[in-house]
Amino acid sequence: MAFVEPVILRDRGIRVEPLGLQHEEGLLQAASDGELWRIRVTSVPEPEQTRKYIEDALAMRAAGNRFAFAIVDEATETVVGSSSYHDIIAAVKRVEIGYTWYAKRCQRTHVNTTCKLLLMAHAFDTLGCHVVGWRTDNFNFDSQNAIERLGAKKDGVIRGHALRRDGTIRDTVIYSMRSGEWPEAKVQLQYLRDKTRAPA
Repeated sequence: MAFVEPVILRDRGIRVEPLGLQHEEGLLQAASDGELWRIRVTSVPEPEQTRKYIEDALAMRAAGNRFAFAIVDEATETVVGSSSYHDIIAAVKRVEIGYTWYAKRCQRTHVNTTCKLLLMAHAFDTLGCHVVGWRTDNFNFDSQNAIERLGAKKDGVIRGHALRRDGTIRDTVIYSMRSGEWPEAKVQLQYLRDKTRAPA
């Protein structure tokens, strides 16, 4: 039995469900809202790479080190983004949350906070994780700010850690939250979620 099993999570009109090939067109449309693949510090697939993006995620799921989700707006049944558990280490009950992106119209709405709440609650409360982590590009300041708003602590920077899509080498900023920090963070995240607007 895998540490992360298929699950569907719901809250405030947002559904987080296992990513599959049936989401290809929806994922492509979500990425096209803002041409997100043009942002050099993200991993959003280019239109012609959408199917491979899903296939790669499914291969990583089979290997046990990543479980990708589609983010769906239940009011319209449209895919608005994606997120994943990755770098899954079952032996120490640790996952990271990443590969996260949303259609431009959903940015700065309740969608990100709602999804993070769902994924963090599932990790801590259902999977029994001791630690949940995040990592991001050293130049992705929006992502760093978003992670810090979750209540995560900055662990450090791994220098010369990975390639960006443009071939440059990035430093990676690492964050984490321990299970003992989750109850207080959960209350704060619920407050932040409830004060943000729904997507137009």
